[in-house]
Amino acid sequence: MNYFSSDFKLGILGGGQLGKMMLTETRKFDIQTYVVDPSAEAPCQFGATKFFQGSLNDYDTVINLGNQVDVLTIEIENVNLEALETLEKEGKKVYPSPKTLRLISNKGNQKDFYALNNIPTAPYKRYKTLPALKIDVENGLVELPFVWKATEGGYDGNGVKVVRQVIDLENLPETECIAETMIPFKNELAVIVARSTSGEIKTYPVVEMEFHPEANQVEYVICPARISETVANNAREIALKVSESFNHVGLLAVEMFQTADDQILVNEVAPRPHNSGHYSIEASYTSQFEQHIRAILDLPLGNTDSKVAGIMVNLVGEEGFSGQVVYENIEKIMAIDGVTPHIYGKRETRPFRKMGHVTIVNENMTEARKVAQQVKETIRVISK
Repeated sequence: MNYFSSDFKLGILGGGQLGKMMLTETRKFDIQTYVVDPSAEAPCQFGATKFFQGSLNDYDTVINLGNQVDVLTIEIENVNLEALETLEKEGKKVYPSPKTLRLISNKGNQKDFYALNNIPTAPYKRYKTLPALKIDVENGLVELPFVWKATEGGYDGNGVKVVRQVIDLENLPETECIAETMIPFKNELAVIVARSTSGEIKTYPVVEMEFHPEANQVEYVICPARISETVANNAREIALKVSESFNHVGLLAVEMFQTADDQILVNEVAPRPHNSGHYSIEASYTSQFEQHIRAILDLPLGNTDSKVAGIMVNLVGEEGFSGQVVYENIEKIMAIDGVTPHIYGKRETRPFRKMGHVTIVNENMTEARKVAQQVKETIRVISK
């Protein structure tokens, strides 16, 4: 198949920032892209060969896009799986496969899958309804505190809540959920695994994630993680096992906990480019976005090593600001060596909305972390 400067068309379901960063790579290789997203203002509207507005959950919208392209991929999991299954049956190449997406899109199914495949994960119980969970809590069958997770539709800290006392159950939505044992962990880690259609497989270095205490959002992603080689090797091995069990094609971001006694437990996965891999645009030989394109088109996978230490800072809307976005002091951070801002192209800001990220690269990790702190304290995402 001739992908480059040809009639080949790649379809992407979802036109958000992940799609936008994927389009940087397809444009580099001169690959035609057709993108659909519910928002007319989606970040991908400018970079795609053709951009369509439409619901990703609408059967006909997904079928229509699929029929216009040669290979179909995603930048968000919440898409119409029935349509993808139909397209795949008709011989369309869909990566990751609808089968993989079905396993991953429901967190209850995901946890059951880990248990079935002997993949280490935190103990959990699954509930069809909130009242069923409340009964078990009242009867002492679920120990407080625990982590409540909605099985579907959660993202960026939505659909996840720490239940510390019985009263916390009152504000939870009425939905299928899991109650997960709270793990005292030292670090939250992630490993991105790339797997091509012919089975070539590579892992990126282990990254460490520092979270915002209230928003349950990642504030910093640090590569390489500040952990021992033994723990890093173990994390990469477990990520490979997860990848092979899911039999996915493309990228799989495996989020993990490093426990107090250095065990690795899988938290959850995302079958697409991921926040934990944004550092790779500046810091790696092959960015995660280029790697995803290589994997789904069965091109040789690129080198996953880092050239330098990289830290990514998420740019999220400040509390108390909604409306037309202003990136205050962006020129000040751009004056610092090794600092690259990425602005996603969302015109409207609101509290904690992901609006961009900044990568800091440096030969010295300690120095990179200091600059990351400086960036975080300087730039503000506010509104007019």
